[in-house]
Amino acid sequence: MEIQRTVSIVGTGAFVPEKVLTNHDLAKIVDTSDEWIFSRTGMRERRICKPEECTSDLGAKAAEKALEDANISADEIDLIIVATLSPDMFFPSTACFVQDKIKASNAFCYDVGAACSGFLYAMEIARTQISCGAINTALIIGAEKMSMFLDWEDRSTCILFGDGAGAAILQASQKGRGIMPAVMGSDGSLANLLWTSGGGSQNPISHEMINRKEHYIKMEGRDVFKHAVHRMGDAVTETLKINKI
Repeated sequence: MEIQRTVSIVGTGAFVPEKVLTNHDLAKIVDTSDEWIFSRTGMRERRICKPEECTSDLGAKAAEKALEDANISADEIDLIIVATLSPDMFFPSTACFVQDKIKASNAFCYDVGAACSGFLYAMEIARTQISCGAINTALIIGAEKMSMFLDWEDRSTCILFGDGAGAAILQASQKGRGIMPAVMGSDGSLANLLWTSGGGSQNPISHEMINRKEHYIKMEGRDVFKHAVHRMGDAVTETLKINKI
């Protein structure tokens, strides 16, 4: 009898920049306080990159830790996916820059832009690629340098985001049930709740666009929270159903 091919997480790693930005630091910049931020978000501090640090630097350092944890070499990686909304450049993909930095020359690489869901999207894509037999080993990374896209005068966004990266190595296995299938979804009709309008083909880079601060993240926080809680509950219920638990 053929043994079912499953997918396991065999190593993980994380990296954050050295600079710490506390709630008290933010209170000196915008009208807020440590108590206000913590009571609403549970956050005390976030990490911020140096100007010369980029998203692929964060991702590569997290990847190196994941490789060490998995006890495998970079040339064993077949696929690299970087989930990010703050890529080094429009192209090449940030995954290609990570590939070069960790010397994973045998991997094919691409980015996924799915905001907060990005790492889960990357994991599910890699899981299906491995489970169907197309590849054996994948490196998935969630990495952001969001500090470069924040309006530090906008209290609704600048308190929430920081910089950092996490990575995982996924590998084919014949032990246990491995990573179980996930439920994913999108709703493009809600794009006006959390967005960056400037810089793309609809609103190209220009002095006027930058002067209007349209290259920064904008958010309708209460509506995002309301929809997130509702959709998360639905997704959990559906995930339990399809996995028969």
